[in-house]
Formats: sequence, structure tokens, C-alpha cells
Amino acid sequence: MNQELRAKLENHVSSYKDITNQLSTPEVYSDRSLMKTLNQKLTKLEPGVKLFQKYLNIEKSIVETKELLEDEDKEMRAIAQEELKNHEQLLKEIENKIIEATVVKDPNDSRDIYMEIRAGTGGEEAAIFAGDLYKMYSKFSEKNKWDIEIINSNISDHGGFKEIIFKIIGSNVYSSLKFESGTHRVQRVPNTETQGRVHTSASTVAVLPIVEQVDDIDINPADLRIDTYRASGAGGQHVNKTDSAVRVTHIPTGIVSECQDDRSQHKNKAKAMEYLHSRLLSAEQEKQKKDTDESRKKQVGSGDRSERIRTYNFPQGRVSDHRINLTLYKLDQFLTGEALEEMISALSASEQAEKLSQLDAQ
Repeated sequence: MNQELRAKLENHVSSYKDITNQLSTPEVYSDRSLMKTLNQKLTKLEPGVKLFQKYLNIEKSIVETKELLEDEDKEMRAIAQEELKNHEQLLKEIENKIIEATVVKDPNDSRDIYMEIRAGTGGEEAAIFAGDLYKMYSKFSEKNKWDIEIINSNISDHGGFKEIIFKIIGSNVYSSLKFESGTHRVQRVPNTETQGRVHTSASTVAVLPIVEQVDDIDINPADLRIDTYRASGAGGQHVNKTDSAVRVTHIPTGIVSECQDDRSQHKNKAKAMEYLHSRLLSAEQEKQKKDTDESRKKQVGSGDRSERIRTYNFPQGRVSDHRINLTLYKLDQFLTGEALEEMISALSASEQAEKLSQLDAQ
């Protein structure tokens, strides 16, 4: 169990005992309003505390079982090994139940996503890095058996992306990748650098949950301007000679959604509308939180090198996430998507601990 999460749960146990003791005092018993408040707090804490007590008991059993692995009796060691396996599996199951019982889930966690990657500070090198990020998320998606569908892209001169927008479809995609929103900074020697100097560039990533058009947000058709134009890039003569690409502009907000991925104008329009719904909902959610910036700008910052959530340092072979102060010296494995899960797990544990601390404050 993450140490931060454990510390929060220990605080919950302490609070639970304090409240239980308070409820038995004459002062609280005679004050119905205070009693009601304390009982409400106790009810909130109780599921997690009970599970944590079970967790600690199993931990104790694991320690005792490990001692039996040193027993001279071969048969006893075999039994202990089997018990240890069962205890460890049960420990993990209870940890998951603790998280479910104490942490309020993000309602978007089960949704698919749109991911936007844009080159920021650094010119062509930033575009190349944007391409590296796209490859990383593509490989991570493949590892998780998620599907990717490109919505729109703008390829740079050296094969990177000035911008790429794509859809990731699968199980609990948003819960895994929501932490990727922000500015990603890279430090490395570009291929065009003749003096061997390390350059710093940046690309931004935005993650938007895909929403159902009917249930989540209503769009007035009169508020839309729909333009068609000839698609550029790969796709053959048919793509380039017909107005298959679609641009949808939401006039009240100025939000623009484009799609030219398909040869069918009808399909491109459907994809652009779906993407527009997600962007409008995201903007509305930010408005409800009283944030003044637009949704995407809020997520990714300006794209300047000084604003970053993560740094990829090639000379040192490390990846550092500045939100949780975690550094992994696994840059190659990270860019192939193999070590990304380790970072996501740490970020998720930090989020859980933060939500637990909010529960403490209630």
C-alpha cells in the first residue's frame, strides 16, 4: 500500500476512535445537534476503517507465515508458501475495497477519451517530440488493448506533429490517462544540433472524456457553422478532390472541431460533432468550477518550457513527474509505453490520498 494512503487511513482510525469516545460522553449525549454531526462523520469513516483493520490483520498473518518458510519441515514450508500466496492476493483485494469505500470516483473514469497533442516551445524539435508522445500513447494503448482513431493531424516537415487529435476507446481509458494533461518538456540533443548542445522543448497534452451527445449537453443547431473543404494529406486522389473534410464552429464559444480522417463527409461530420460535444462539456465543467480559463488552456498551460508537469531528460535517461516528485530512470521503457503504468499508478495513489485528505477535512 502507498505510504501516503496508509498514513491517511491511520488518521482515519485515530479520528474514528476519538469520535467513538466523544459519543459516549454526557456532553455529546445531551447535545443532539453535535451527536448527529459526529454520527455522520462516524458513518463516513466506518467502512474504510473496518477494511483497514482487516488489512492490518492480514499483514500480520503474512509476517507470521513468512517465518514458517524457514521451517525445517519441507511439507510445512510448502503449506506456508501456499498460504502466503492466498494472503497476498486477499491483501490486494482488500486494498481495492478500501479505495472504493473511502475515495469518491471520478464520474468520467469509465469513459473513452479524446487526446490532443500540440507542439509548444521549440519549433521543429517540439513537433518531433509531439510525435514521440503520440507513439508512446499508441504503444500504451496497444498494451491495454485499446483502439485508436485519428480525428485530425498536422504533420511537420521532419515527420513529427504540429498537432494531432485522436480518440482512444477501451476500458477505463480516462481513469488511466487523465493525469497526462499538461505540458511535457523534453531535454535532448536534436539531430540538427552540430555542437552537441542539449535543447529544451515542450509539447502540450489535453485529455477530454468522450460524452454522450443527448444526455450530457444540448447544442442548438442555430449556434453552429459547418464548413466543408478538401482534405489534405494521405488518402489518395479521392480524398483530395472532394470536399470531404468538415469544420464545425460553435459560434457562442468560438470552439472549433475539425475532422478529415475519413473519405466520407458524413462520417467526418459525425466525428467532428462528437468531438465538439466533448469539448463543450469540458468547458462547461470548468465553468462550473469557477475557473476563468478555457478548458483546454486550463489543462495544458501555454506550452512554454517553464510550465511543465513532466520532464523527459535524454542525457540522463530519466523521466520526472513534477506533481508528485517522482523520477524513473527508465526513459526508453517509458517511451515504449512499458513504464508509463508505473507513473500512472503513482499519480493515481496520490489522487486517492488527496481525496482521503479532503474526507478528513469534512
